[in-house]
Amino acid sequence: MKHSSMKHRRALFMSKDIYNLQATDKTFINAMKANVAFHAKNCPEYKAVLDTLGFDINTLQNIDDVSTIPPLPTSYLKNNSMLSKPYKSLLIKTTSSGTGGKKTLSGFDVSSGLCALFMVLRVFRFHKLLSLRRTNYIILGYQPDKSNQTAMAKALKAITLLAPPKKVEYALLFKNGEYQINTEGLINAVIKFGKQNRPVRIIGFPAYFKMFLDELNERNIKLDLHKNSKILLGGGWKALFADEISKDELFRMANETLGIQRQNFKDHFSTAEHPINYVSCVNNHFHVPAFSRVIIRDVRTLQPVPYGTPGLLNLVTPLLSSVPFGSIMTDDIAVMENGDVCGCGINTPYFELIGRVGLASIKTCTQAASEFLNNI
Repeated sequence: MKHSSMKHRRALFMSKDIYNLQATDKTFINAMKANVAFHAKNCPEYKAVLDTLGFDINTLQNIDDVSTIPPLPTSYLKNNSMLSKPYKSLLIKTTSSGTGGKKTLSGFDVSSGLCALFMVLRVFRFHKLLSLRRTNYIILGYQPDKSNQTAMAKALKAITLLAPPKKVEYALLFKNGEYQINTEGLINAVIKFGKQNRPVRIIGFPAYFKMFLDELNERNIKLDLHKNSKILLGGGWKALFADEISKDELFRMANETLGIQRQNFKDHFSTAEHPINYVSCVNNHFHVPAFSRVIIRDVRTLQPVPYGTPGLLNLVTPLLSSVPFGSIMTDDIAVMENGDVCGCGINTPYFELIGRVGLASIKTCTQAASEFLNNI
């Protein structure tokens, strides 16, 4: 079964037409079936979940059956470690960002890492984010340090490999055992970059990017960065949700302040539990690539809902053989649409993030599911 898992998964992640779901449906369901079987054999906690819920792996026959795989809530994974391989043996170890102080242990073994590499190269090449030209970077996040094992910190570092870095300036520098805000360093760096005939890439959370633009505007700094400069944003506004503005408004501000054209703005979505790269199209939609399938579930019944109906975001992929995260349920509320209505030329379905559940004292079905799993 292990060999079968590798065979189907490898074929899936080497797919060249990354937005052709129908051509990969059979490979995807076979890879998921082998993935679930592998984790059930190697992770007792995961097997207990499947057994308690009465899941029969033999029911996975066609692509629609992926919705029957029990999704693990991310809130449950932040409190419970589930590993199919020893954590210390993993090639790359990661944790989630740890909202509320709780973190998910995850990571890549060698085979998962190779598949992830194939995916990254194909996705970012498609979206014209690969370049051989040396590039200056503004990273609106953490400077790498061995004390920081979050998936976000590692992703920000890895993203500089898409175009070889000449100079990298971080918003948060690690000094004297702690992270310190580097406002003056960022401002000085972007002014210096603006005087060079070299592309600039600005990477980070949208909230931090808005703060950066606000700081530039307060100082009356207007720049006209290189025409091939790009902005790649990812993640939500989290504790800064009160300052949230629309992506269109954020892009307008950035164009006005930095001179970067609309086609060079990209939004990115991924999670520590589901490290698939979703990169926005020209209409700022996250189309589903061949490497995953996305299900929107009713917040009360957890049943899949049709296009246009908001619900909980359930993400499915056979990527990881290190942890049993084949099907995970986030606390994001999203809506799926038929890809044909987008008009960007990519025809796979796309999802839009609407918000997050669990604010204030709202008790969600993901929390209820977590409580149920905790009693297994």
